[in-house]
Amino acid sequence: METHDVNSTLLGNGLRVVHVPSPGAGMVYVNVLYGVGARNEDFSHTGIAHLLEHLMFDGTKAVPSFDEPLECAGGENNAFTTNDFTCYYISLPKQNAELAFWIESDRMRNLTFEKKKVDVQRQVVIEEFKQTTLNRPYGDVSSILRSMAYKVHPYRWSTIGRCFAHIADTPVSVIRRFYNRFYAPDNAVISVVGDIPFEQVVEWCGKWFGGIPAAGFVNPQLPAEPRQTRQRRKTVYRNVPENALYLGFHMGGRLDKDYYPCDVISDILSNGYSGRLQSRLVKQRKLFSKIDAFISGCEDSGMFWIYSRVPDGVSMAEAEAAVWSELELLKREIVPAGEMEKVRNRFESDFTFRNLAGENLGSNVAMAAWRGNLGSHFNEPQMYSAVTAEDVRSAAKELFRKGNSVVLYYLKGER
Repeated sequence: METHDVNSTLLGNGLRVVHVPSPGAGMVYVNVLYGVGARNEDFSHTGIAHLLEHLMFDGTKAVPSFDEPLECAGGENNAFTTNDFTCYYISLPKQNAELAFWIESDRMRNLTFEKKKVDVQRQVVIEEFKQTTLNRPYGDVSSILRSMAYKVHPYRWSTIGRCFAHIADTPVSVIRRFYNRFYAPDNAVISVVGDIPFEQVVEWCGKWFGGIPAAGFVNPQLPAEPRQTRQRRKTVYRNVPENALYLGFHMGGRLDKDYYPCDVISDILSNGYSGRLQSRLVKQRKLFSKIDAFISGCEDSGMFWIYSRVPDGVSMAEAEAAVWSELELLKREIVPAGEMEKVRNRFESDFTFRNLAGENLGSNVAMAAWRGNLGSHFNEPQMYSAVTAEDVRSAAKELFRKGNSVVLYYLKGER
């Protein structure tokens, strides 16, 4: 799909409207993306963005239940919250598409904060916290690693929150204030994918969202994470079936020049069974039972992560040394042309298949619009193709420094 296939406009209240035509499609996908996530929370009140996501499905005075009218119209809806964004998405048959605009506009401005509903969702999220973080093997890894990697930036806690006490104790007034500040048209993008004329999309956006006043939103300046210069290490003991080794390295954010080379490196190391770490350290040397490398993909300065499980009989020191050896190779040697081409081809095919799903395309286009460059999403294949083997080596030299790393030994045993 070419960038010029996409239409966009800006409403008077600051709402950004993006339209991606999909001729012949029977379904319409409406995404409303808010520029708010866990990073916009206060250290003493975390988990609010995720809790609000739950509350947004509890209805308003005008729409007591969002699921019921959508299901009657043959539609579905869901949402996700990250450290950077919250996105709500609805799929509907195109003849019923206007319903999505009504529902999303109503919960943008009319969310109720009835104590009973808030208390119910608090308990739901607390149970989710317990199940995903406290009672699941390796469930607290993300929280530990974030606290090791970040010392001042709010990426140092997960979207679920620092502790479930924050979910239980945060006053309703604080939750409401968060909603009023961030859930506003001038902090949102609506993207529409489907066989609907752009003029119709603009008309519906004006009809349902145009009367919502702007909040005078100003993107908050978050504290920049200081450059790390010394390695940070930690060992914890948990009741888990296997020892685990985690390594993390600071890298740039979504718009930084090293983003694409670092992502290419993650694929070189861990692109399926043929990735270097899998083929050499799992299959050949049997030092790990599983290993993966990936980037966090954060808007601000992110992390390059290596997650692995170490089987019995392999020392943690030997396992760690083997990983560092592979990283040093990337710093010294040029990646062969065939290996680079394989990674490029894999990304291009993944990009194509990922965008076949209307909700994925809609959320990705909305994120690009929020960043201020609508064409950036569609130009991604070219950005990856432009990464050279020398770019990879240069990025690896900066990335894989001991002083830039965090290392976690997550061992079997009692706490």
